[in-house]
Amino acid sequence: MNRVSGIPRTPAEQVEWYVGHFKSFEKRLNGEASSDVHTLRRRALDRFSGLGFPGTRDEEWRYTNVSPFVSIPYEPVSEPGGRRVDGGGSPATKFLEGIAVRGLPGYRLVFLDGHFAPDLSRLPENGAHVRTLSGVISASEGVNGDLMGYLGRGAEKDRENPFTALNTAFLREGACIHLPENFHSDEPVYLLFHSTHRPEPHCSHPRNLIVAGPGSSVPIIEEYSGPGNQPYFTNSVTEIFAGRGSRVELDRFQHEGENAFHVSSLYITQEADSAVTVNSVSYGSAMARHNITAVLAGEEAECTLNGLTLTTGTQHIDNHTVIDHATPNCASHELYKAILEGSSRGVFNGKIFVRRDAQKTDAKQTNKALLLSDDATIDTKPQLEIFADDVRCTHGATVGQLDEEQIFYLRSRGLGPEDARDLLTNAFASDVLNRIHLEPLREHLQAILHVLLCKGRILAENE
Repeated sequence: MNRVSGIPRTPAEQVEWYVGHFKSFEKRLNGEASSDVHTLRRRALDRFSGLGFPGTRDEEWRYTNVSPFVSIPYEPVSEPGGRRVDGGGSPATKFLEGIAVRGLPGYRLVFLDGHFAPDLSRLPENGAHVRTLSGVISASEGVNGDLMGYLGRGAEKDRENPFTALNTAFLREGACIHLPENFHSDEPVYLLFHSTHRPEPHCSHPRNLIVAGPGSSVPIIEEYSGPGNQPYFTNSVTEIFAGRGSRVELDRFQHEGENAFHVSSLYITQEADSAVTVNSVSYGSAMARHNITAVLAGEEAECTLNGLTLTTGTQHIDNHTVIDHATPNCASHELYKAILEGSSRGVFNGKIFVRRDAQKTDAKQTNKALLLSDDATIDTKPQLEIFADDVRCTHGATVGQLDEEQIFYLRSRGLGPEDARDLLTNAFASDVLNRIHLEPLREHLQAILHVLLCKGRILAENE
């Protein structure tokens, strides 16, 4: 491979970089290389090789140029370890204090650089409903075999996304949550994916599978974090299958390091009378791309997508959503908000499809952006494609700055300019944050929002 300083320069070299690592990955699988799962991996690698990484000429990536990031030679982390723990106390406790949301009950699965960390995790004794994906793959018999039948079914429909194909090629570890029929839990399952300090740019490809049986319910948290002083790449895929009458709430947020490249893809398939709510909060990484695809495949299904993005400096965060109304009498609600400072950039592209037979569809999509700087930009593209005639569908987008009259009113009541600005910005964000039902997580994110607003002011003053 002709590379300068070990950097894959051309699109072909970028693909070959991962093909070479796949061959090394394949050699470490032992007997698993002949399994059905590995056949899925090989097909995905072939698809990735054929697609390559996207460019700005691709319509779905028109506003997001990933070229500077995919040219970095990220090394897969083949073995766990390497976490840095400073200070006293037990290593596990001290490590979690710095990265995890405090006060959360329920089960916790922690993954470091894509590898499961049992000493940091809290699993059920029998492992019945919450397990690692690698454990399910290794014991693919009985119930595990049934679960493996779901793996890849949601993502398979997105055949033009090279990052999903790349994740599937390297799928090995992540969380597997299986809720039996009529199983209910108010306590969350907390999934924490953390990238550690390492000497070289590194990558991980977490894969999560969530299967909610008929009539079941559970809250789930996905968190992605990492160090701020080195480049790394997180490429995650989560598949949710919501059975008839099930209820799933997923709160996902990423605060990757300032040099990180983050891509996440979420695929939701809903049966009749199911309800899935996803609250997405994103404020980390140098560049992030979040994809959500939801298929309402049974009548009376309901899908709710809420999102909040906060960018500062030169950050770039892109949100792409697709809600496919494939059956009649379904509802979807979508609210995405963005707060942009400095010279950062945001993207929102939301599509709603209403199929020909999907009569009585009720769909609403709203996108609002608040620009706190003259140099911040947002590209917003709400879309409706309706092929049925008895529907109620609306969409809208607004972009603006803080209302000077409102600032004047607050200042006339004794608030300083910064306090007035923060109060209005927090009110804008709270419309999304207040939809998060888990109080410890909601308070955690509200505190981070306050810190980031202060950071944004400091950056603006130093420019």
